[in-house]
Amino acid sequence: MPRERYGRWLDELWNGDLDGLEEIAARVVTPDFVGHWPMRPGFVHGPDELAKVIRQGRQMFDELSFDTEVGPLADGDLVAARWVARGRVNGKDVEFRGHDILKVSGERFGEYWVLSEDISGEL
Repeated sequence: MPRERYGRWLDELWNGDLDGLEEIAARVVTPDFVGHWPMRPGFVHGPDELAKVIRQGRQMFDELSFDTEVGPLADGDLVAARWVARGRVNGKDVEFRGHDILKVSGERFGEYWVLSEDISGEL
């Protein structure tokens, strides 16, 4: 179950269709979802804000895709995984990695913590 649920998170949201992100997010996270980014606790609230942040991040790249490198691993109501992102920006290949921890709430995710490499100097 954690592998399937995390697969939806990564494949449908982070690799999925940008036009349908709000609907996808509503199926993957709870209405009261909270997302925490480095140095930005409680940065995102709800599926619509999550879709907006994902869209903005993905639109910074000419191409971008995410793959799971480790996991997902489950412990109680928590799911963790390590991912790698590969893409192109300004004609340059980029690759960066990060770690996700998600809290399961029913059939969806209710809370999210992410740590990732900072490639802002390359953009």
